[in-house]
Amino acid sequence: MKSKLISALIISIIMISFSSCENEPATDLTQTSFIPVPASVTATGSSFQIEKSIVVYYEEGEEGLKQTAQFLSEALAQITGTAPLIEVVQELPKEGIYLSLTEDEQNTGNEGYILTIGKELISIDATGAAGSFYGIQTLLQTLPVKAEGDQPIHIATGTVNDFPEYGYRGAMLDVSRHFFDVEDVKRFIDFLATYKMNALHLHLSDDQGWRIEIKSWPKLTEIGGSTEVGGGDGGYYTQEDYTELVNYANERHIIIVPEIDMPGHTNAALASYPELNCDGKATELYTGTEVGFSTLCTRNETTYQFVEDVVREISALTPGPFFHIGGDESHVTAHDDYVYFINRVQKIVDSHGKRVMGWDEIANASLIDNAVVQFWADIKNTTMGVEQGAKVIMSPAKKAYLDMQYDSTTHLGLHWAAYIEVDTAYDWNPATYIEGITKENILGIESPLWTETITNMDELEYMVFPRLPGFAEIGWSSPDLRNWEGYKNRLAQHGKRFEAMGIDYYKSNLVPW
Repeated sequence: MKSKLISALIISIIMISFSSCENEPATDLTQTSFIPVPASVTATGSSFQIEKSIVVYYEEGEEGLKQTAQFLSEALAQITGTAPLIEVVQELPKEGIYLSLTEDEQNTGNEGYILTIGKELISIDATGAAGSFYGIQTLLQTLPVKAEGDQPIHIATGTVNDFPEYGYRGAMLDVSRHFFDVEDVKRFIDFLATYKMNALHLHLSDDQGWRIEIKSWPKLTEIGGSTEVGGGDGGYYTQEDYTELVNYANERHIIIVPEIDMPGHTNAALASYPELNCDGKATELYTGTEVGFSTLCTRNETTYQFVEDVVREISALTPGPFFHIGGDESHVTAHDDYVYFINRVQKIVDSHGKRVMGWDEIANASLIDNAVVQFWADIKNTTMGVEQGAKVIMSPAKKAYLDMQYDSTTHLGLHWAAYIEVDTAYDWNPATYIEGITKENILGIESPLWTETITNMDELEYMVFPRLPGFAEIGWSSPDLRNWEGYKNRLAQHGKRFEAMGIDYYKSNLVPW
């Protein structure tokens, strides 16, 4: 009997000891699994406790931080159940969380930040509201997605000094093959914001669907927006819907890059307005997945009035600097007609104050100043673009396409470019991927998701995660700080975050979840 009591006592002591270790406050900030990996992290060996009474302060006179402070308050409310008060202060507070701006860009650039976690005060100092927002995203990664009951939340103390490698860090969502409504797109925007991405490229038109209201050409959505791949109901965004998305993204320091693909990938428009066809006859609506069979009538002046109206209406709704004109896979457009079209359309885009962006094929035309070529397949095209002075967005299909299958067992997606496992998606450097195209030629990185086989958010999430955080790290972090062995262990820790956020992700066997 005595031995049983001793055994029970020993077990109790072990359990209490284990429990104490489990609840031990974090004190080493360098052990936090940050994605993207910051430029530098130093630990100071103590901890900060998040109290429900905590206050978020922001610097007086910096109204750009008010929205950022509100975002942080709402995020903390989701974690702790209580939204912190927000106050404006003239001086550095003694405790709480403090957001401030500095004019010194020497160490962090215009999107960088310094996050300092002390025992009583957390401060985020940045050169702009975007940097402050990114500092908040780093801070949130030190916290659980949801607090466990009344358990205190401790954060290890230390300093994160951080700034991005590239100024453009984006993803593309094809809403034309399959339509995704406003709430779905907002959720996708939240995914980008979590990992410090700052651009959402919306593929708004294709053969299978026209997805944005153009008031001067109403049949584009009435007819062209009425279906999708497989013959579903399709859908479209009213201009009010689109503005709602633009504003939602802007609050998270993300620009919307609208794409109207042309002169190919235009069957939805050709079915809506017969005058856009050289024979004056409307085409049939298309719900398949073949490419390259459609073209606007490039020598018809009506076509350019159409383009003018579309670019004018969308540009007026889009505060971001870019307008994407597509330009890919226009196989039935004669070369001279294609060049003539791209040359004219670039000038239309420029006249509305937007910077031209297009897939790498547009480099066959005479690119205007400040044009951006998006590399997806053709190295020769991209090199021609650089030779003309264009900047490059790196989106190699063999590495960055989110619709490519992980392996031969993946039940969604395609594999015409490659199978892209998580390590393959992560382990490449944009600045060395194409010989002769260096970092100074590259504006940034974008990971596109085409939706021929993607019909809902669960399917979207499965193809996007866990690859998206890796693309975000490529865009944000220095190549010197990136390696697969370290990254896969950090990514494994984010699996719990995916689950807490309700994300249906692919559990790659290469990652020690």
